[in-house]
Amino acid sequence: MAKKITLPLLKKYDVTQRVIEMLADAESRAILFSVIKSGKTATELSTRHKIPLSSVYKKISDLEELSLIKVDKWQISDKGRKFKVYKSRIKQAEIIIKNPEPHLELLANQK
Repeated sequence: MAKKITLPLLKKYDVTQRVIEMLADAESRAILFSVIKSGKTATELSTRHKIPLSSVYKKISDLEELSLIKVDKWQISDKGRKFKVYKSRIKQAEIIIKNPEPHLELLANQK
């Protein structure tokens, strides 16, 4: 007999569900869609969106895990410190919910 999938298991293993949850989160969405045209460092994102830096790093980690954001390049400060510059892998997202099943369509960022 097949094991019934519970909501916690669905949230853990269903990538579509996890992406929808990330897009539903205002801070994650702000980070993701502010780096479509040009990349930004975590510090720039924190300052721009008034989000604590530790939260920005957590959101970026979650977005990277789902392949929604990538490290575009490395930036070196005047003091020689290296910073990652993040860029969105998507430029548009569309979520359609019919019946209980969601349909997620992501448009790749070509910039």
